[in-house]
Amino acid sequence: MTTDTVGRFERSLVDLEVGVERASAADASERIDSMLDDPAVGVPLPFEDVAQPESVDTNPTGDDLAEARTGVTPATFAIATYGTVAIESRPDGDEPVSLYPDRHVAVVAASDVVDDIGAGFERLESAFAAGNSIVFATGRSATADMGSLVHGVHGPGSVDVLVLEDR
Repeated sequence: MTTDTVGRFERSLVDLEVGVERASAADASERIDSMLDDPAVGVPLPFEDVAQPESVDTNPTGDDLAEARTGVTPATFAIATYGTVAIESRPDGDEPVSLYPDRHVAVVAASDVVDDIGAGFERLESAFAAGNSIVFATGRSATADMGSLVHGVHGPGSVDVLVLEDR
């Protein structure tokens, strides 16, 4: 990972109309909190010294998930070329938390931003070996199969990414 790779990732996100911010681990909880539309659900974040804000329910029921306006998940890695975050479908519930609420906030370590899909294959192999699958989330959902382009048809209507600078 290079600073240029993270910069390319950020530019790709802006092109996709995805919000992006950088923060240190010490500031991450506060930055995540500023991105929330309550009620919010999430899964525990696997980054040392980074926790979900207190307002994020990290043990949601199905009803909580259905009522949530924001879902907060870690990204296993990100692909700079495509502005894509890889959301692992772990037992904690990352996948539904990233897809059901209208807003998704993905948290990714700068050191986990890879240049292209080829560089992500090793990480895919690790997830698959653990018995997990990966959802690639590239901006908000969209479809044009019935005419003009329509955003937010399925999955989140808006997406924000927080890049942890010191990871």
